[in-house]
Amino acid sequence: MRQKAESWLRQGISPQRLALTLALGFAIGCIPVIGIPTALCLLVALGLRLNMPAIQAANYAAMPFQIALIFPFVRLGGWLFSSSVHPVLNASMLGHQSASRLIWASGSLAGEALAAWLVTAVPMVLLLTLVLTPLLRKVPQVATAESGD
Repeated sequence: MRQKAESWLRQGISPQRLALTLALGFAIGCIPVIGIPTALCLLVALGLRLNMPAIQAANYAAMPFQIALIFPFVRLGGWLFSSSVHPVLNASMLGHQSASRLIWASGSLAGEALAAWLVTAVPMVLLLTLVLTPLLRKVPQVATAESGD
């Protein structure tokens, strides 16, 4: 089983391309909206012709960070857009708001959190790719893989 997993991860790609794949999977896995990362990783991997098992493995490794970073991304998004605390989402007011207003406020909050994620994801992908590339070049199985670039 281990050999099969190793062959999937190094399937004809260079260390730099594998590093980019893992970095994208991890960054996408941190999106502060539950349920989106797996499908988005699939689309990115297909669109950029990246290693599907590797991007999904990085996505799943990021899941604990996704949960932990939801509130920091919401706060950063609120700061980026200079929005005040969304009063419609206070616990005491939840029962007194219309469903449409609650949905609108939740969508606004999610949009701000996604913008905050995007601002941090781009540098994170660049940094992770720069750090992982030399590390993966030291792994003999990956270093000798044919370049799929």
